[in-house]
Amino acid sequence: MAFDSLSDKLQNIFKNLRGKGRLSEADVKAALKEVKMALLEADVNFKVVKNFIKSVEERAIGQDVMSSLTPGQMVIKIVNEEMISLMGSETTEIKLKSGNEITIIMMAGLQGAGKTTTTAKLAGKFKEKGKKPLLVACDVYRPAAIEQLTINGNKQGVEVFSMGTGHNPVDIAKASIAHAKDNNFNIVILDTAGRLHVDENMMEELINIKNEVEVDQTILVVDSMTGQDAVNVAASFNEKVGIDGVILTKLDGDTRGGAALSIKAVTGKPILYVGMGEKLSDLEQFYPDRMASRILGMGDVLTLIEKAEAQIDADKAKEMEAKLKKAEFDFDDFLEYMGQIRNMGGIGSIMSMLPGMGLGGNMKNLQMPDEDEAEANLKRTEAIIQSMTAKERKNPDIINPSRKNRIARGAGVNISEVNRLIKQFEQMKKMMKQMPGMMKGAKKGRFKLPF
Repeated sequence: MAFDSLSDKLQNIFKNLRGKGRLSEADVKAALKEVKMALLEADVNFKVVKNFIKSVEERAIGQDVMSSLTPGQMVIKIVNEEMISLMGSETTEIKLKSGNEITIIMMAGLQGAGKTTTTAKLAGKFKEKGKKPLLVACDVYRPAAIEQLTINGNKQGVEVFSMGTGHNPVDIAKASIAHAKDNNFNIVILDTAGRLHVDENMMEELINIKNEVEVDQTILVVDSMTGQDAVNVAASFNEKVGIDGVILTKLDGDTRGGAALSIKAVTGKPILYVGMGEKLSDLEQFYPDRMASRILGMGDVLTLIEKAEAQIDADKAKEMEAKLKKAEFDFDDFLEYMGQIRNMGGIGSIMSMLPGMGLGGNMKNLQMPDEDEAEANLKRTEAIIQSMTAKERKNPDIINPSRKNRIARGAGVNISEVNRLIKQFEQMKKMMKQMPGMMKGAKKGRFKLPF
């Protein structure tokens, strides 16, 4: 998961700080030296680390902090505030023109950063907000680039404008704007060519497009897993072409996070979105405060709530609540519930957003199962339920030993796993039946446990 390595190191440093009743100047300096090493190991730009530690130290070694009742907490609060400042302080929206005026967005980046896929997802985000985006295939060099954009555009239900590989990208861009005006599109997104490295021809082409077409926003897509290379690419593009913001892809696989913590400070340009997975919902708007909170193990409940609201149907949630209260839910409901967990990014993603879990998904001595293992367990459970007949799912009481054998064979699992799932399901129902009584008891001060 994103920032795992850095998050674990910082949480261990702050755990030691919290354990001390009083803090001396030497304690703070020693802790900040460890923070500095953790940030450098996370591939954060050296100058950025130097300035960050200096800012924290100036604020932390003050009379207010030292004489505070909870000096450790005060130091963590300062680190959190400075980290938010480092990543941009506030969320930056992509500036769009009002009404039916056409906003032209030019996407740039190196090959392999996920630019074409991200471009289509961005169009999908605009469509969700009620806009009418047009994707434009300006990459005439890379084999199958136009086909890739078309496939991804179709996934999002967004039209793709293409003139094949025999035209100049500048002419394609001009023609697409004329097409957008004639067909009432209000956002035009130009997917330009990437290269294996930054070169003059690439920069010249982007500059030509900007000179010939009135580009409103130039957005650079970079691979966060390349660390400082991503930062250097962003600085180079900003200097030669001029960019308005950055989208960081593959952040879910970046355990260090150096690029996310360096780009704003080095280029002065904000991070607009981050890619946290394959689905459209995994292209998340970048909130510096929420990201700092996740890095420091304080959770990100707001993003979790937003994901839940986007994935869970309110009427179905009420229906499920009523079933749970009456202990009437069945294996079909169980199956639907697991689908919702998967849509929200899986168990690992949900756990990483809970306070105290951190991005490593560990809380005190509680070791969460590996995300791949959790996903495999979900798939096995789904396979068992899908191997049941409709009657068995609706009424698990009819599942006798011969039925269990058939279900196990159909799911490709051992019969013990079928028994375990049915037992867990029965215990859950039993617990739900006792819930109303437990709640009444709690009101009278006699809280009863279901065992």
